[in-house]
Amino acid sequence: MPPLLTALIDDAAVFPPGSAALADAVPAHDGHRASWYAPLVGPLLLPVADLGDPALAGHAHGLGVIGEPGAIERALSAPDGLGAVDVRQIESPVAKRGEDPGPGIKRLAALVRACAEPWEWYFEVPLTWGLMSALDELADLRAEGLRAAAKFRTGGLAAELFPTPVELAAVICACRDRELPFKLTAGLHNAVRHTDAETGLVHHGFLNVLAAVLAAADGAEPADLSIILGGTDAFPLAEAARVALGRPRPLWAGFGSCSVQDPVADLTALGLLRRPKEHGPTGLTAVGPNADLRADREEGQR
Repeated sequence: MPPLLTALIDDAAVFPPGSAALADAVPAHDGHRASWYAPLVGPLLLPVADLGDPALAGHAHGLGVIGEPGAIERALSAPDGLGAVDVRQIESPVAKRGEDPGPGIKRLAALVRACAEPWEWYFEVPLTWGLMSALDELADLRAEGLRAAAKFRTGGLAAELFPTPVELAAVICACRDRELPFKLTAGLHNAVRHTDAETGLVHHGFLNVLAAVLAAADGAEPADLSIILGGTDAFPLAEAARVALGRPRPLWAGFGSCSVQDPVADLTALGLLRRPKEHGPTGLTAVGPNADLRADREEGQR
């Protein structure tokens, strides 16, 4: 697995739009962890309310737990809460859109300070009013030595939940300037920016984000990144990633996806991810707007 792609995708199968039952998601995640692309996959994400679900019994891989600060606080103090499972990261929204994120950051930061576990803590900050001051607060927490990072939504069920390329470019550069790692969630189902045929909503592509993060790490400014994030041609994006495959991924911790197979199929179709020959055919088919990537690439090679 190239360092650039390692742990790129957290398994969010139980969250919309996939909404898989936990009893199905756990064995499916175990299957990902036993597959040839296992190093690509991060933890299984689940709501904090599901911590006591019998489906988790015997689960051998780390979990990412998501919940409001109050729910996380209660789980930390419960005897059968966070201490009963193998937690790798905590993700918590600190405010709703339009609310001041400051109080939520302070409340969650208090939990981080009181917790001795080596977990990663992702503070989900709305991409609205108060964003830059929130990033300053998170950067101060990291300077304090806490494992605090940012999390942003890049999609949802309404158009206003999708940041524009200009807005996302500004956020990426703001995190770079503060040396602040970040995670993304929602809407990143396929490699390249596209319009969903059913909803008409324009989705960001995770390969666009990867190329933009690489450019930001090399000093590019928001105007440059917005062009990359707005691109719909897969091959310049794939080439930007291809030449950097041996580099650790800068700043971007990765993203949660309700489907692991779709990103794997897209990366394989673009030649960025190669299944070892001893494993035979991939058994994966690129879907959605990038379904023709493999055919286009093979035609170009001919």
